Amino acid sequence: MKDLNEIPLRGNLQDVSLPKILVWLNRKRQTGTLSVSTDVFTKRLYIINGEVIYASSNYQDDRLGEMLLKAGKINLQQYEHSVEVLKRTGKKQGAILVELGYIAPKDLFWGVKYQVREIIYSLFQLEKGLYEFSQGELPEDDIITLKMSLGELIYEGVKRINNWTRIQHEMPEMNAALKLSEDPLTLFQEVKLDENDKKVLSLVDGKKSIKEIIDSAGIGSFDAMKTLYVLYSIGILEVSEKEPVDEETDVVAITVDDLMEEMSEEEKEFIEEVNEFYERLPGLSKQEILGITPGEDPREIKKAYYRLARKFHPDRYYSSGNEDIKEKLHVIFDAITKTYEEIMMNPGLLRDGSNDKPAERPLSPEDRAMEQFRIGMQEYKVGNYWGAADSFNWACRLDPGRGKYWYYLALALKRIPKRLKQSEEAMREAVRLEPYKAEYYVELGNIYLKAGLRKRAKTQFEKALKLNPRLTEAHEALRGLHDV
Repeated sequence: MKDLNEIPLRGNLQDVSLPKILVWLNRKRQTGTLSVSTDVFTKRLYIINGEVIYASSNYQDDRLGEMLLKAGKINLQQYEHSVEVLKRTGKKQGAILVELGYIAPKDLFWGVKYQVREIIYSLFQLEKGLYEFSQGELPEDDIITLKMSLGELIYEGVKRINNWTRIQHEMPEMNAALKLSEDPLTLFQEVKLDENDKKVLSLVDGKKSIKEIIDSAGIGSFDAMKTLYVLYSIGILEVSEKEPVDEETDVVAITVDDLMEEMSEEEKEFIEEVNEFYERLPGLSKQEILGITPGEDPREIKKAYYRLARKFHPDRYYSSGNEDIKEKLHVIFDAITKTYEEIMMNPGLLRDGSNDKPAERPLSPEDRAMEQFRIGMQEYKVGNYWGAADSFNWACRLDPGRGKYWYYLALALKRIPKRLKQSEEAMREAVRLEPYKAEYYVELGNIYLKAGLRKRAKTQFEKALKLNPRLTEAHEALRGLHDV
Protein backbone atom coordinates (compact mmCIF):
# COMPACT_ATOMS: atom_id res chain seq x y z
CA MET A 1 0.00 0.00 0.00
CA LYS A 2 1.02 3.59 -0.49
CA ASP A 3 3.02 5.01 2.40
CA LEU A 4 0.50 6.37 4.90
CA ASN A 5 2.68 9.45 5.44
CA GLU A 6 2.03 10.53 1.87
CA ILE A 7 -1.77 10.76 2.01
CA PRO A 8 -2.93 14.37 1.33
CA LEU A 9 -5.91 15.76 3.24
CA ARG A 10 -7.45 17.13 0.04
CA GLY A 11 -7.54 15.62 -3.44
CA ASN A 12 -9.38 13.30 -5.83
CA LEU A 13 -10.39 9.69 -5.23
CA GLN A 14 -8.98 8.75 -8.63
CA ASP A 15 -5.53 9.51 -7.17
CA VAL A 16 -5.99 8.18 -3.63
CA SER A 17 -8.54 5.47 -2.85
CA LEU A 18 -11.03 5.87 -0.02
CA PRO A 19 -9.68 2.85 1.94
CA LYS A 20 -6.20 4.40 1.99
CA ILE A 21 -7.57 7.71 3.22
CA LEU A 22 -9.60 6.06 5.99
CA VAL A 23 -6.70 3.85 7.09
CA TRP A 24 -4.44 6.91 7.28
CA LEU A 25 -6.97 8.84 9.39
CA ASN A 26 -7.37 5.79 11.61
CA ARG A 27 -3.64 5.34 12.21
CA LYS A 28 -3.30 9.05 12.99
CA ARG A 29 -6.41 8.85 15.25
CA GLN A 30 -7.82 11.97 13.61
CA THR A 31 -11.11 13.65 14.55
CA GLY A 32 -13.09 15.67 12.02
CA THR A 33 -15.20 15.45 8.87
CA LEU A 34 -14.28 13.80 5.56
CA SER A 35 -16.34 15.33 2.72
CA VAL A 36 -16.64 13.65 -0.68
CA SER A 37 -18.25 15.65 -3.52
CA THR A 38 -19.30 14.99 -7.11
CA ASP A 39 -21.43 17.03 -9.51
CA VAL A 40 -24.49 15.28 -8.06
CA PHE A 41 -24.00 15.18 -4.28
CA THR A 42 -21.86 15.80 -1.22
CA LYS A 43 -21.54 13.09 1.41
CA ARG A 44 -19.78 13.46 4.74
CA LEU A 45 -18.19 10.95 7.10
CA TYR A 46 -17.84 12.03 10.73
CA ILE A 47 -14.73 10.61 12.37
CA ILE A 48 -13.71 10.35 16.02
CA ASN A 49 -10.18 9.20 16.85
CA GLY A 50 -9.89 7.62 13.43
CA GLU A 51 -13.19 5.71 13.59
CA VAL A 52 -16.16 6.53 11.36
CA ILE A 53 -19.15 7.09 13.67
CA TYR A 54 -21.76 8.71 11.41
CA ALA A 55 -22.47 9.86 7.84
CA SER A 56 -24.74 12.33 6.07
CA SER A 57 -25.70 13.02 2.46
CA ASN A 58 -27.61 15.61 0.43
CA TYR A 59 -28.42 13.04 -2.25
CA GLN A 60 -32.18 12.51 -2.48
CA ASP A 61 -31.95 8.73 -2.74
CA ASP A 62 -30.02 8.61 0.56
CA ARG A 63 -32.85 10.13 2.61
CA LEU A 64 -34.29 8.02 5.42
CA GLY A 65 -37.71 7.55 3.81
CA GLU A 66 -36.18 6.29 0.57
CA MET A 67 -33.89 3.96 2.51
CA LEU A 68 -36.77 2.46 4.50
CA LEU A 69 -38.80 2.08 1.30
CA LYS A 70 -35.97 0.24 -0.47
CA ALA A 71 -35.39 -1.94 2.60
CA GLY A 72 -39.06 -2.98 2.63
CA LYS A 73 -39.80 -1.45 6.02
CA ILE A 74 -42.57 0.78 4.57
CA ASN A 75 -44.64 0.67 1.39
CA LEU A 76 -45.09 3.36 -1.26
CA GLN A 77 -48.41 4.61 0.12
CA GLN A 78 -46.93 5.03 3.61
CA TYR A 79 -43.89 6.77 2.16
CA GLU A 80 -45.98 9.25 0.16
CA HIS A 81 -48.25 9.97 3.13
CA SER A 82 -45.23 10.68 5.35
CA VAL A 83 -43.83 13.08 2.74
CA GLU A 84 -47.13 14.98 2.69
CA VAL A 85 -47.07 15.35 6.49
CA LEU A 86 -43.41 16.38 6.37
CA LYS A 87 -44.17 19.21 3.90
CA ARG A 88 -47.12 20.36 5.99
CA THR A 89 -45.53 20.21 9.47
CA GLY A 90 -41.77 20.38 8.91
CA LYS A 91 -41.25 17.45 11.27
CA LYS A 92 -38.58 14.88 10.61
CA GLN A 93 -39.71 11.98 8.46
CA GLY A 94 -38.56 9.33 10.91
CA ALA A 95 -40.63 10.83 13.73
CA ILE A 96 -43.61 11.12 11.39
CA LEU A 97 -43.41 7.45 10.41
CA VAL A 98 -43.40 6.45 14.08
CA GLU A 99 -46.30 8.79 14.95
CA LEU A 100 -48.36 7.37 12.09
CA GLY A 101 -47.69 3.86 13.34
CA TYR A 102 -45.98 2.78 10.12
CA ILE A 103 -42.81 1.73 11.96
CA ALA A 104 -41.90 1.04 15.57
CA PRO A 105 -39.30 3.17 17.40
CA LYS A 106 -36.85 0.27 17.20
CA ASP A 107 -37.33 0.20 13.40
CA LEU A 108 -36.48 3.89 13.28
CA PHE A 109 -33.27 3.25 15.21
CA TRP A 110 -32.42 0.39 12.84
CA GLY A 111 -33.31 2.53 9.83
CA VAL A 112 -31.00 5.39 10.78
CA LYS A 113 -28.06 3.03 11.29
CA TYR A 114 -28.88 1.28 8.03
CA GLN A 115 -29.03 4.66 6.27
CA VAL A 116 -25.64 5.67 7.67
CA ARG A 117 -23.99 2.41 6.65
CA GLU A 118 -25.42 2.59 3.12
CA ILE A 119 -24.15 6.15 2.69
CA ILE A 120 -20.68 5.00 3.75
CA TYR A 121 -20.69 1.90 1.55
CA SER A 122 -21.81 3.92 -1.48
CA LEU A 123 -18.64 5.99 -1.35
CA PHE A 124 -16.46 2.94 -1.94
CA GLN A 125 -18.02 2.55 -5.37
CA LEU A 126 -16.87 6.01 -6.50
CA GLU A 127 -13.92 5.97 -8.87
CA LYS A 128 -13.44 9.72 -8.72
CA GLY A 129 -14.69 12.63 -6.69
CA LEU A 130 -13.19 15.48 -4.69
CA TYR A 131 -12.44 14.76 -1.05
CA GLU A 132 -11.34 16.96 1.85
CA PHE A 133 -10.72 16.20 5.51
CA SER A 134 -11.44 19.01 7.96
CA GLN A 135 -10.28 18.68 11.53
CA GLY A 136 -12.54 20.02 14.25
CA GLU A 137 -15.72 19.54 16.19
CA LEU A 138 -18.57 17.41 14.88
CA PRO A 139 -22.30 18.26 14.80
CA GLU A 140 -24.00 17.65 18.14
CA ASP A 141 -27.51 16.79 16.98
CA ASP A 142 -29.06 13.71 15.37
CA ILE A 143 -26.03 11.44 15.56
CA ILE A 144 -26.59 7.75 16.24
CA THR A 145 -23.09 6.37 16.68
CA LEU A 146 -22.08 3.32 14.68
CA LYS A 147 -20.53 0.40 16.53
CA MET A 148 -18.37 -0.97 13.73
CA SER A 149 -14.60 -1.11 13.52
CA LEU A 150 -12.95 0.57 10.56
CA GLY A 151 -11.81 -2.83 9.28
CA GLU A 152 -15.41 -4.05 9.13
CA LEU A 153 -16.61 -0.89 7.36
CA ILE A 154 -13.89 -1.06 4.72
CA TYR A 155 -14.42 -4.81 4.33
CA GLU A 156 -18.14 -4.40 3.65
CA GLY A 157 -17.65 -1.34 1.43
CA VAL A 158 -14.92 -2.83 -0.75
CA LYS A 159 -16.90 -6.07 -1.11
CA ARG A 160 -19.50 -4.07 -3.08
CA ILE A 161 -17.02 -3.01 -5.78
CA ASN A 162 -17.63 -5.01 -8.96
CA ASN A 163 -15.23 -3.33 -11.37
CA TRP A 164 -12.38 -5.68 -12.36
CA THR A 165 -10.36 -2.92 -14.08
CA ARG A 166 -10.52 -0.67 -11.04
CA ILE A 167 -9.57 -3.45 -8.63
CA GLN A 168 -6.65 -4.53 -10.79
CA HIS A 169 -5.50 -0.91 -11.07
CA GLU A 170 -5.41 -0.47 -7.28
CA MET A 171 -3.67 -3.80 -6.64
CA PRO A 172 0.04 -4.63 -7.10
CA GLU A 173 1.20 -6.35 -10.30
CA MET A 174 -0.21 -9.85 -10.87
CA ASN A 175 3.25 -11.41 -10.48
CA ALA A 176 3.77 -9.79 -7.05
CA ALA A 177 3.80 -12.12 -4.04
CA LEU A 178 1.66 -11.29 -1.00
CA LYS A 179 2.28 -11.94 2.68
CA LEU A 180 0.59 -11.24 5.99
CA SER A 181 1.29 -7.79 7.41
CA GLU A 182 3.79 -7.69 10.25
CA ASP A 183 1.98 -4.77 11.89
CA PRO A 184 -0.27 -6.24 14.62
CA LEU A 185 -2.50 -3.14 14.69
CA THR A 186 -3.40 -3.91 11.08
CA LEU A 187 -3.16 -7.68 11.20
CA PHE A 188 -5.53 -8.29 14.10
CA GLN A 189 -8.37 -5.96 13.05
CA GLU A 190 -11.89 -7.10 13.88
CA VAL A 191 -13.07 -8.43 10.51
CA LYS A 192 -15.47 -11.34 9.99
CA LEU A 193 -14.15 -13.36 7.04
CA ASP A 194 -16.48 -15.66 5.11
CA GLU A 195 -15.46 -19.13 3.94
CA ASN A 196 -14.24 -17.95 0.52
CA ASP A 197 -12.12 -15.28 2.17
CA LYS A 198 -10.55 -17.89 4.44
CA LYS A 199 -9.90 -20.19 1.48
CA VAL A 200 -8.06 -17.44 -0.38
CA LEU A 201 -6.20 -16.26 2.72
CA SER A 202 -4.97 -19.80 3.41
CA LEU A 203 -3.02 -19.69 0.11
CA VAL A 204 -1.00 -16.61 1.11
CA ASP A 205 2.51 -17.72 2.07
CA GLY A 206 4.78 -14.85 1.02
CA LYS A 207 5.88 -16.78 -2.08
CA LYS A 208 2.83 -17.30 -4.29
CA SER A 209 2.03 -14.50 -6.71
CA ILE A 210 -1.40 -12.88 -6.92
CA LYS A 211 -2.01 -14.80 -10.17
CA GLU A 212 -1.01 -18.12 -8.57
CA ILE A 213 -3.33 -17.51 -5.61
CA ILE A 214 -6.25 -16.65 -7.91
CA ASP A 215 -5.65 -19.72 -10.07
CA SER A 216 -5.48 -22.01 -7.02
CA ALA A 217 -8.44 -20.62 -5.06
CA GLY A 218 -11.16 -22.57 -6.86
CA ILE A 219 -13.84 -19.92 -6.30
CA GLY A 220 -13.72 -17.97 -9.56
CA SER A 221 -11.04 -15.50 -10.61
CA PHE A 222 -13.03 -12.32 -9.92
CA ASP A 223 -14.18 -13.42 -6.46
CA ALA A 224 -10.64 -14.44 -5.52
CA MET A 225 -9.23 -11.15 -6.81
CA LYS A 226 -11.84 -9.17 -4.88
CA THR A 227 -11.00 -11.02 -1.67
CA LEU A 228 -7.31 -10.22 -2.12
CA TYR A 229 -8.25 -6.61 -2.84
CA VAL A 230 -10.34 -6.39 0.35
CA LEU A 231 -7.56 -7.85 2.52
CA TYR A 232 -4.95 -5.68 0.82
CA SER A 233 -7.09 -2.54 1.22
CA ILE A 234 -7.46 -2.94 4.97
CA GLY A 235 -3.77 -3.81 5.33
CA ILE A 236 -3.97 -7.45 6.41
CA LEU A 237 -2.00 -8.36 3.26
CA GLU A 238 1.01 -6.55 1.85
CA VAL A 239 3.58 -7.11 -0.89
CA SER A 240 6.34 -9.60 -0.07
CA GLU A 241 9.63 -8.00 -1.05
CA LYS A 242 11.45 -11.35 -1.29
CA GLU A 243 14.56 -9.92 0.35
CA PRO A 244 17.16 -12.13 2.10
CA VAL A 245 15.81 -13.28 5.45
CA ASP A 246 17.78 -13.04 8.68
CA GLU A 247 17.24 -16.50 10.13
CA GLU A 248 18.00 -15.26 13.63
CA THR A 249 15.35 -12.57 13.94
CA ASP A 250 13.06 -12.32 10.94
CA VAL A 251 11.01 -15.49 11.14
CA VAL A 252 7.28 -15.63 10.64
CA ALA A 253 5.79 -15.54 14.13
CA ILE A 254 2.16 -15.61 12.99
CA THR A 255 0.56 -17.92 10.47
CA VAL A 256 -2.69 -17.78 8.53
CA ASP A 257 -4.05 -20.51 10.82
CA ASP A 258 -3.17 -18.40 13.86
CA LEU A 259 -4.93 -15.40 12.32
CA MET A 260 -8.17 -17.28 11.67
CA GLU A 261 -8.26 -19.02 15.05
CA GLU A 262 -11.27 -17.99 17.15
CA MET A 263 -10.64 -16.36 20.53
CA SER A 264 -12.89 -17.78 23.21
CA GLU A 265 -12.04 -15.85 26.39
CA GLU A 266 -15.01 -14.86 28.54
CA GLU A 267 -15.77 -11.14 28.40
CA LYS A 268 -15.79 -10.64 32.16
CA GLU A 269 -12.41 -12.35 32.57
CA PHE A 270 -11.00 -10.29 29.70
CA ILE A 271 -12.15 -6.99 31.26
CA GLU A 272 -10.57 -7.98 34.57
CA GLU A 273 -7.31 -8.82 32.82
CA VAL A 274 -7.32 -5.50 30.95
CA ASN A 275 -7.90 -3.56 34.17
CA GLU A 276 -5.17 -5.48 36.01
CA PHE A 277 -2.62 -5.06 33.20
CA TYR A 278 -3.44 -1.35 32.91
CA GLU A 279 -3.03 -0.74 36.65
CA ARG A 280 0.33 -2.57 36.74
CA LEU A 281 1.68 -1.10 33.50
CA PRO A 282 3.56 1.95 34.91
CA GLY A 283 5.66 -0.25 37.18
CA LEU A 284 6.47 -3.06 34.74
CA SER A 285 9.86 -3.64 33.17
CA LYS A 286 10.23 -4.35 29.45
CA GLN A 287 10.50 -8.09 29.96
CA GLU A 288 7.49 -8.06 32.30
CA ILE A 289 5.38 -6.19 29.76
CA LEU A 290 6.10 -8.80 27.07
CA GLY A 291 6.20 -11.76 29.49
CA ILE A 292 9.69 -12.85 28.44
CA THR A 293 12.89 -13.83 30.26
CA PRO A 294 16.42 -12.36 30.04
CA GLY A 295 18.32 -13.64 27.04
CA GLU A 296 15.13 -14.80 25.29
CA ASP A 297 15.50 -15.92 21.67
CA PRO A 298 14.41 -13.10 19.27
CA ARG A 299 11.97 -15.47 17.61
CA GLU A 300 10.25 -16.12 20.94
CA ILE A 301 10.15 -12.39 21.67
CA LYS A 302 8.38 -11.81 18.38
CA LYS A 303 5.87 -14.57 19.10
CA ALA A 304 5.20 -13.12 22.55
CA TYR A 305 4.63 -9.70 21.02
CA TYR A 306 2.16 -11.00 18.42
CA ARG A 307 0.29 -13.00 21.06
CA LEU A 308 -0.16 -9.92 23.26
CA ALA A 309 -0.93 -7.65 20.30
CA ARG A 310 -3.75 -9.92 19.25
CA LYS A 311 -5.06 -10.32 22.78
CA PHE A 312 -5.14 -6.58 23.55
CA HIS A 313 -5.93 -5.23 20.09
CA PRO A 314 -8.20 -2.12 20.37
CA ASP A 315 -10.73 -3.73 18.00
CA ARG A 316 -11.19 -6.61 20.47
CA TYR A 317 -13.80 -4.66 22.44
CA TYR A 318 -14.94 -2.27 19.74
CA SER A 319 -18.69 -2.97 19.76
CA SER A 320 -18.92 -2.28 23.48
CA GLY A 321 -20.09 1.04 24.84
CA ASN A 322 -17.44 0.84 27.58
CA GLU A 323 -15.20 3.77 26.61
CA ASP A 324 -12.94 3.18 29.61
CA ILE A 325 -11.95 -0.32 28.43
CA LYS A 326 -11.40 0.89 24.87
CA GLU A 327 -9.05 3.63 26.07
CA LYS A 328 -7.14 1.19 28.28
CA LEU A 329 -6.71 -1.19 25.34
CA HIS A 330 -5.18 1.62 23.28
CA VAL A 331 -2.75 2.43 26.10
CA ILE A 332 -1.79 -1.24 26.58
CA PHE A 333 -1.40 -1.88 22.85
CA ASP A 334 0.82 1.20 22.42
CA ALA A 335 2.94 0.15 25.41
CA ILE A 336 3.63 -3.41 24.20
CA THR A 337 4.37 -2.15 20.68
CA LYS A 338 6.82 0.49 21.93
CA THR A 339 8.48 -2.06 24.24
CA TYR A 340 8.89 -4.61 21.45
CA GLU A 341 10.38 -2.03 19.07
CA GLU A 342 12.88 -0.85 21.71
CA ILE A 343 14.00 -4.40 22.45
CA MET A 344 14.37 -5.36 18.79
CA MET A 345 16.40 -2.19 18.12
CA ASN A 346 18.65 -2.94 21.08
CA PRO A 347 18.65 -6.71 21.87
CA GLY A 348 21.39 -6.15 24.45
CA LEU A 349 18.79 -4.70 26.82
CA LEU A 350 17.79 -8.23 27.86
CA ARG A 351 20.89 -10.23 27.03
CA ASP A 352 22.52 -10.12 30.45
CA GLY A 353 19.35 -10.28 32.52
CA SER A 354 20.04 -6.90 34.16
CA ASN A 355 17.29 -4.60 35.30
CA ASP A 356 15.70 -3.36 32.08
CA LYS A 357 13.53 -0.66 33.55
CA PRO A 358 13.91 2.44 31.40
CA ALA A 359 16.08 5.27 32.66
CA GLU A 360 14.24 8.21 34.13
CA ARG A 361 13.47 10.87 31.55
CA PRO A 362 11.23 13.93 31.54
CA LEU A 363 7.63 13.00 30.86
CA SER A 364 5.53 14.91 28.35
CA PRO A 365 2.53 16.87 29.69
CA GLU A 366 0.26 14.24 28.13
CA ASP A 367 2.08 11.40 29.95
CA ARG A 368 1.97 13.31 33.22
CA ALA A 369 -1.74 13.93 32.68
CA MET A 370 -2.35 10.22 32.12
CA GLU A 371 -0.47 9.39 35.33
CA GLN A 372 -2.53 11.94 37.30
CA PHE A 373 -5.70 10.49 35.79
CA ARG A 374 -4.67 6.98 36.83
CA ILE A 375 -4.06 8.17 40.41
CA GLY A 376 -7.39 9.97 40.38
CA MET A 377 -9.22 6.81 39.32
CA GLN A 378 -7.64 4.89 42.21
CA GLU A 379 -8.75 7.55 44.69
CA TYR A 380 -12.23 7.73 43.17
CA LYS A 381 -12.74 3.97 43.47
CA VAL A 382 -11.99 3.99 47.20
CA GLY A 383 -14.26 7.00 47.85
CA ASN A 384 -11.60 9.68 48.30
CA TYR A 385 -13.37 12.23 46.12
CA TRP A 386 -11.28 15.19 47.34
CA GLY A 387 -8.06 13.42 46.34
CA ALA A 388 -9.61 12.21 43.09
CA ALA A 389 -10.76 15.71 42.17
CA ASP A 390 -7.28 17.09 42.85
CA SER A 391 -5.65 14.52 40.53
CA PHE A 392 -8.29 14.91 37.83
CA ASN A 393 -7.85 18.67 38.01
CA TRP A 394 -4.13 18.28 37.39
CA ALA A 395 -4.85 15.98 34.44
CA CYS A 396 -7.14 18.63 32.94
CA ARG A 397 -4.48 21.33 33.37
CA LEU A 398 -1.76 19.21 31.78
CA ASP A 399 -3.88 17.95 28.88
CA PRO A 400 -6.99 20.15 28.62
CA GLY A 401 -8.15 18.64 25.33
CA ARG A 402 -9.22 15.29 26.79
CA GLY A 403 -12.94 15.19 27.49
CA LYS A 404 -12.60 12.11 29.66
CA TYR A 405 -10.49 13.99 32.22
CA TRP A 406 -13.12 16.73 32.55
CA TYR A 407 -15.87 14.09 32.79
CA TYR A 408 -14.31 12.35 35.78
CA LEU A 409 -13.40 15.68 37.39
CA ALA A 410 -17.12 16.57 37.22
CA LEU A 411 -18.12 13.22 38.75
CA ALA A 412 -15.71 13.69 41.66
CA LEU A 413 -16.77 17.31 42.27
CA LYS A 414 -20.43 16.29 42.29
CA ARG A 415 -19.69 14.15 45.35
CA ILE A 416 -18.08 17.04 47.25
CA PRO A 417 -20.31 19.47 49.21
CA LYS A 418 -20.75 22.95 47.67
CA ARG A 419 -18.92 22.01 44.46
CA LEU A 420 -21.94 21.48 42.21
CA LYS A 421 -21.31 24.63 40.14
CA GLN A 422 -17.72 23.57 39.43
CA SER A 423 -19.01 20.08 38.60
CA GLU A 424 -21.40 21.55 36.02
CA GLU A 425 -18.63 23.64 34.45
CA ALA A 426 -16.34 20.61 34.16
CA MET A 427 -19.07 18.46 32.62
CA ARG A 428 -19.99 21.17 30.12
CA GLU A 429 -16.35 21.26 29.06
CA ALA A 430 -16.39 17.47 28.61
CA VAL A 431 -19.49 17.79 26.43
CA ARG A 432 -17.88 20.57 24.39
CA LEU A 433 -14.78 18.48 23.73
CA GLU A 434 -16.60 15.20 23.00
CA PRO A 435 -20.21 16.02 22.04
CA TYR A 436 -20.85 12.51 20.69
CA LYS A 437 -20.74 10.76 24.09
CA ALA A 438 -24.23 10.16 25.40
CA GLU A 439 -23.09 9.38 28.94
CA TYR A 440 -21.75 12.94 29.31
CA TYR A 441 -25.22 14.40 28.68
CA VAL A 442 -26.74 11.96 31.18
CA GLU A 443 -24.34 13.02 33.91
CA LEU A 444 -24.86 16.71 33.10
CA GLY A 445 -28.58 16.03 33.45
CA ASN A 446 -27.96 14.39 36.83
CA ILE A 447 -26.01 17.45 37.96
CA TYR A 448 -28.92 19.71 37.00
CA LEU A 449 -31.34 17.38 38.80
CA LYS A 450 -29.24 17.63 41.94
CA ALA A 451 -29.33 21.42 41.59
CA GLY A 452 -33.13 21.37 41.16
CA LEU A 453 -32.97 22.55 37.52
CA ARG A 454 -35.43 20.01 36.15
CA LYS A 455 -36.04 21.64 32.74
CA ARG A 456 -32.32 21.80 31.99
CA ALA A 457 -31.94 18.21 33.15
CA LYS A 458 -34.69 17.06 30.80
CA THR A 459 -32.97 18.74 27.85
CA GLN A 460 -29.73 16.88 28.57
CA PHE A 461 -31.44 13.48 28.88
CA GLU A 462 -33.19 14.08 25.56
CA LYS A 463 -29.85 14.90 23.92
CA ALA A 464 -28.41 11.68 25.33
CA LEU A 465 -31.22 9.65 23.77
CA LYS A 466 -30.59 11.21 20.37
CA LEU A 467 -27.09 9.75 20.54
CA ASN A 468 -28.13 6.43 22.06
CA PRO A 469 -31.88 5.67 22.06
CA ARG A 470 -31.29 2.55 24.18
CA LEU A 471 -29.75 4.38 27.13
CA THR A 472 -31.78 3.01 30.05
CA GLU A 473 -30.65 5.64 32.57
CA ALA A 474 -31.84 8.49 30.35
CA HIS A 475 -35.23 6.82 29.76
CA GLU A 476 -35.71 6.29 33.49
CA ALA A 477 -34.75 9.89 34.26
CA LEU A 478 -37.22 11.25 31.71
CA ARG A 479 -40.03 9.17 33.19
CA GLY A 480 -39.44 11.04 36.43
CA LEU A 481 -39.66 14.34 34.57
CA HIS A 482 -42.93 13.70 32.71
CA ASP A 483 -44.53 16.76 34.29
CA VAL A 484 -41.81 19.19 33.10
